Amino acid sequence: MATVSRLPITKARINLGQIARRAHNGNEYFILEKDGIPVIGIMAADELEDYLELRNPKVKASIAASARDRAAGKTRPAGKLLGELKRSAQRKTA
Repeated sequence: MATVSRLPITKARINLGQIARRAHNGNEYFILEKDGIPVIGIMAADELEDYLELRNPKVKASIAASARDRAAGKTRPAGKLLGELKRSAQRKTA
């Protein structure tokens, strides 16, 4: 479970290096406040990139299409797919 810490922006400014390291290495989140009002959040960059990608309409559509295919039974287990690919590759080399 990730930890969420709240702290004033002034304290965060003084400890920015430590906060950045903790967010990157420790799966921690920070909410920075100005006059007790939350104004910004800090999280690891790779997690932010994943979040932003999921907001992309094309990615959302692809996920929705995959969910529909799965619900309609149009998918197969990964092991079965890998076996089919392996057999196909063997036929091509034979």
